[in-house]
Amino acid sequence: MRDLTPKQIVEQLDRHIVGQADAKRAVAIAIRNRWRRQQLDEELRKEVAPKNILMIGPTGVGKTEIARRLAHLTGAPFIKVEASKYTEVGYYGRDVESMVRELVENAIGLVRDEEMATVEEEAKKRVDDHLVELLAPSPTSFDVGIDTDDSPERHERTREKMRAMLVAGELETRTVELKIEQKGQAMMIPGMGPGPDQMDFDFQGMLDKIIPKTVSRREMTVAEARRVLFEQECEALINEENVNAKAIELAENVGIIFLDEIDKVVSSEGGRGADVSRQGVQRDLLPIVEGTTVQTRYGYVQTDHILFIAAGAFHRSKPSDLMPELQGRFPIRVELQDLTKDDFVRILTEPKSALTKQYTALMDTEGIDLEFQPDAVESLASFAFDVNQSTQNIGARRLYTIMEHLLEELSFEAPEMKMGKVQVNAGYVRDRLEEVAKDEDLSKFIL
Repeated sequence: MRDLTPKQIVEQLDRHIVGQADAKRAVAIAIRNRWRRQQLDEELRKEVAPKNILMIGPTGVGKTEIARRLAHLTGAPFIKVEASKYTEVGYYGRDVESMVRELVENAIGLVRDEEMATVEEEAKKRVDDHLVELLAPSPTSFDVGIDTDDSPERHERTREKMRAMLVAGELETRTVELKIEQKGQAMMIPGMGPGPDQMDFDFQGMLDKIIPKTVSRREMTVAEARRVLFEQECEALINEENVNAKAIELAENVGIIFLDEIDKVVSSEGGRGADVSRQGVQRDLLPIVEGTTVQTRYGYVQTDHILFIAAGAFHRSKPSDLMPELQGRFPIRVELQDLTKDDFVRILTEPKSALTKQYTALMDTEGIDLEFQPDAVESLASFAFDVNQSTQNIGARRLYTIMEHLLEELSFEAPEMKMGKVQVNAGYVRDRLEEVAKDEDLSKFIL
């Protein structure tokens, strides 16, 4: 886990997300507390629970983006799940524990990438040895003491020449024949259940041991064979048990689960029909957030120290409508603010990957130098803010629809235009958006 101070975390988040200082401070402190916990002695470390966060605010103001950027910043396993999906098929629909299994899968990927980096050099050496053997295979027998074409000395010299040419990249187009192992295809057994959500053990791994592998021979270039062999050698060098153990430890101690749409599992007054399902999802979520042990195909995972960040708009309900026990597991609550016109101006220009910068880069691939004038950015921000006020408020996501509508004609004509420069000013914006924005019914449909 990266050793970042709260200030450094906020500075990094500011590069991608505009405003929402309270939310950024809350998550920065939560992440730093995780690092602090790692520095404690083992006895006290077990007692320090994560301070889960509840983000409250309308859609499109940065709740998901803050959590996603945070996970990327810290290198922590991260998954985003919609709490409402567990109500899709009723109370006995999806298995709530599946979120923990998904988190472990994410951690497996992170650990495997780290392990691949450590075995890369050895794997490349083995690949070169294997390719030399394919290009200059060893004869079955040698004539002892005679320097013929089949003698060991001459054969070794040939192999060394092949190795030198291989390193120099002179044999990339040469064709070799490669053996490729293919795992046996697992058959779906009737009555086994709908999918991996319910699979508590490595059923696929068990079948792999029972069903024999098939070996096929394929002709391919040296360049293609190098990629295939590199994957095979990395698989052979990586200790799967070690990867699984590290991944479980990583998920348990630094994993982040983002629970979106938590307000959608709040039951309304009456508690009938779908509300029973929503209440059931809350009851199922409670032990996961409180701390329990979940069985996965890689081993048992304890959820006591996983950080949960929940988010919801809470338009028709309040956080206090959640079950009291579940409320108590989210001690830190932050409210995210509606976006103003000034916020839209900043979103369009300040972030590292701002929309104006994205479209400029996209048009550059067609040889067009797209430039947004300051008055164009102001005008775009005004349209986005006004449409959000007059129709549904979808926050910064409104900018995606407005920008796409603004540049639709340019994007379509760009490959044939071959123009040097296109300037977007306030007049350009008004010409393409004003009529749509004025017609409320049309703006609802298009913007």
